[in-house]
Amino acid sequence: MSSSPSMNMSQQELFHVEETSQVERSLWVLNPPNPPPLWNKLFGPLKKTVSFFSSKKKTCVGHSVSFLESLFPILSWFKNYKASKFKDDLLAGLTLASLSIPQSIGYANLARLDPQYGLYTSVVPPLIYALMGSSREIAIGPVAVVSLLLSSLVPKVVDPAVDPDAYRNVVFTVTLFAGIFQTAFSVFRLGFLVDFLSHAALVGFMAGAAIIIGLQQLKGLLGISHFTNKTDVISVLESVYKSLHQQITSGEKWYPLNFVIGCSFLIFLLTSRFVGRRNKKFFWLPAIAPLLSVMLSTLIVYLSKADKNGVNIIKHVKGGLNPSSVHQLQFHGQHVGQAAKIGLISAVIALTEAIAVGRSFASIKGYHLDGNKEMLAMGCMNIAGSLSSCYVATGSFSRTAVNFTAGCQTSVSNIVMAVTVILCLELFTRLLYYTPMAILASIILSALPGLIDISEACYIWKVDKLDFLACIGAFFGVLFVSVEIGLLVAVSISFAKILIQSIRPGIEILGRVPRTEAFCDVSQYPMALSTPGILVIRISSGSLCFANANFVREKILKWVTEEENERAKGRVRAVIIDMSNLMNVDTSGILVLEELHKRLLSRGVQLAMVNPRWLVIQKLKVAHFVDKIGKEWVFLTVAEAVDACLSSKFPDP
Repeated sequence: MSSSPSMNMSQQELFHVEETSQVERSLWVLNPPNPPPLWNKLFGPLKKTVSFFSSKKKTCVGHSVSFLESLFPILSWFKNYKASKFKDDLLAGLTLASLSIPQSIGYANLARLDPQYGLYTSVVPPLIYALMGSSREIAIGPVAVVSLLLSSLVPKVVDPAVDPDAYRNVVFTVTLFAGIFQTAFSVFRLGFLVDFLSHAALVGFMAGAAIIIGLQQLKGLLGISHFTNKTDVISVLESVYKSLHQQITSGEKWYPLNFVIGCSFLIFLLTSRFVGRRNKKFFWLPAIAPLLSVMLSTLIVYLSKADKNGVNIIKHVKGGLNPSSVHQLQFHGQHVGQAAKIGLISAVIALTEAIAVGRSFASIKGYHLDGNKEMLAMGCMNIAGSLSSCYVATGSFSRTAVNFTAGCQTSVSNIVMAVTVILCLELFTRLLYYTPMAILASIILSALPGLIDISEACYIWKVDKLDFLACIGAFFGVLFVSVEIGLLVAVSISFAKILIQSIRPGIEILGRVPRTEAFCDVSQYPMALSTPGILVIRISSGSLCFANANFVREKILKWVTEEENERAKGRVRAVIIDMSNLMNVDTSGILVLEELHKRLLSRGVQLAMVNPRWLVIQKLKVAHFVDKIGKEWVFLTVAEAVDACLSSKFPDP
């Protein structure tokens, strides 16, 4: 009997200690350090770019070395570069060059440029990237999608058939602007802009572009002289039909040898691709097949004099190193604004493709790819390219896959490839005179299956229907309208998805999971138990703002009404809002919270907040909202808030 008073005393002491610790934890929530100012958020990324200047531990020489190693990653790893690695890079570079030379000529033709400009683009940009890039596997040069983009947008500014020199000058200017934008993305940490072209949108865009590129090759494959400048599927098919029909009705002779040569070597290229994929020992076969095709077809045309029988050939390919194009850049006149716009689109597409390719192979090798360094390297190589007769270059998936399979160890393989292309420009361009145009078409067609990923589209459909909508929107936009409309549709759907998620944020009623202190969504966890008279709500949104605040308020009031209408549960005494996921709140959000508090008070319902984040609690304190609801109604955990509500006596309304 004598122990009873002491037990009561110990229980009281425990209760007092628990109450004191709860108050202390509430003070932790209410009195955090001041959040960083707004200018820190705005200019922080720029500050990081030049952070190497702020370190006091390094000498001037240390700063210079750090800066150079950051700007040129090759300086870091080249110290440990061994002969065994060079052997692998040499083999990979030569294999890469055997694929790059014919593809570069084909992509230049797709971009409506002379063949040598494709080869030029496989010289300077790869050399610059090898010095500045952080990817070990990525292969740099012209690619099909960017070539299509230029051939569809630049002719709206200057018609290549009317003034090919002016067209070429605009392409160089576009390349310069693309490089400037890519460099700016890196310096100002604006890489998130590239992310607006989501993975799903890119899958659809690439697939649509692949079909359009394939249809464009009908001109070379069928030997058609008159072809449309438009890129949509209806215009292309209509142009093919009209050209063939005109030849038949006018009695003009059609030369089937173009089609025979193109299809024959296309079958050879696809077969070698299939064999190379099925048997890894023959990885070199699909890489060397395009070059073999060019050599054999050129030899066949030369020996058979097929060019006299209607086979269209490349004819003259200008040899020698890249000439300067500084004086061909256009900074004045009516086309500058349009060139800048096309440059921005090209920069985003090129970066998106290159970073996606680079990260894919970096994850296989188990190292991290620095996105900002990649953007800087891409920007600098395109700026240098625009000054040396190159057009927009980026990372090619098909050539990177060949480079990886060939066993490349570092970006030295790009240097080997560039040197090999230089030798080709110096020594072998005359041998390309009799190369048939149909073989270029077949080389481009053989590379297109890699751009169409049906399994990935099916996966996107299964996982996220809105993502699939962006995918299919980009696909049909490119296919039936134009490249830029396809991009616009894809980005618009991605923005709409973000907007919908902002306007209709996730709001859940929480319940305590049995035998735990965890409070979870009762819809996801049906076994979670609600506390009678207490409504626990979690706002699953990054921000409570003008776009979604009214929706949140009406949803909470609706739930309060529904709870009160269920007589078995009794009257709602308290509403607890879990703000753990809420990162920010604006003035509209604060006003809505104040209105919600007033309307709940009028019904005799107490409002409590749980774990408001750093910036949120700071704004709520400045707006005096914390004083209005009472500092005692701000808690660290939901369990503490529920226990406090259960132990409180609320007055009737």
